Amino acid sequence: MEYLFDKQVEPGELIEVADGVLWLTMPLPFELDHINLYLIRGEGGWVVIDTGIGTSTTKSLWMRIFEQLDAPIVGVIVTHLHPDHVGLAGWIADTYNVPFYMTQTEYFTARAFAAGRNGATNTRDVLYYQRAGLDDPMIAKLTSGEGNGYSSVVSPLPISYTRLKHGMTLFLGDNEWVVMIGRGHSPEHACLYNAKKNILISGDHILPIITPNIGAYSTEPDANTLADYLNTLPQFKSLPRNTTVLPAHKLPFIGLHERVDSLIAHHHEHLQALLKACKEPKAVVDLLPVMFRRKLSSRNMVFAVAECLSHLNYLVSEGDISRALNDEGVYTFKVCAASKLAS
Repeated sequence: MEYLFDKQVEPGELIEVADGVLWLTMPLPFELDHINLYLIRGEGGWVVIDTGIGTSTTKSLWMRIFEQLDAPIVGVIVTHLHPDHVGLAGWIADTYNVPFYMTQTEYFTARAFAAGRNGATNTRDVLYYQRAGLDDPMIAKLTSGEGNGYSSVVSPLPISYTRLKHGMTLFLGDNEWVVMIGRGHSPEHACLYNAKKNILISGDHILPIITPNIGAYSTEPDANTLADYLNTLPQFKSLPRNTTVLPAHKLPFIGLHERVDSLIAHHHEHLQALLKACKEPKAVVDLLPVMFRRKLSSRNMVFAVAECLSHLNYLVSEGDISRALNDEGVYTFKVCAASKLAS
């Protein structure tokens, strides 16, 4: 893989990565401390691709960016529903009264998350972590939060949108961007490819150095999100090997085919490690050290449990391991004698 730059662009600054394509970053208050955002030239101005988390800091940096542009904002495209991508999308789209683009599943899921529980209890969240084998204090820590964390960092979404579909072409000025849908990291993640520029805006679906979180969360605990991810990665190898990839995190790079292969291999390594660990019945909490070598904070525990469970769900669906509910109400997983992967 070849990286196109030595370091990240500083927040509030712009770098032209290709004619009519600008790269910028916004800070994040997490371990992953930045997100890459992009501007592409459209008809009469600039189209925003993802927006950063919805904070006053991000909003101030966007105002600085807007002052540097030679034309107005004419559209907002959001790759998927996670707060660091959709956080200020509604604010930008409604402030400039411009079209707002998103896939259908991502748009309505974001609207649902923003609405919160609407009076529903957290019983199912508690059950999800109990069945993963977490202890009561950790479960209480992960499920006792009040309010709506999502809406606190995501500005209200526009009440109408333009739907992005797999294979459709967006005509933005003189540029044509083909929508390619990836699944697994989120339900219907939109990537954009421009054949003339040979550029792929990959969002979180394909990242260098780090791997996107592929999780089965309490909202759909039996989801086979890893199958979704592995099934939607190979399509990107139909693009040229020398495609410039503009990811949501880390540096822009060339080496798309190699990165797709390495991401697939990474998950298969985890699957093999889980099979080896499940010679005897194991709970999700017992298997976290198999996949994660570092100490997990409570915030990271949410993602770790979901990621481990997505891999176990995949193995169950493939008939390689079985799942049983033990006397303590915890799911345990054990390799099947007939497993092809285990052999």
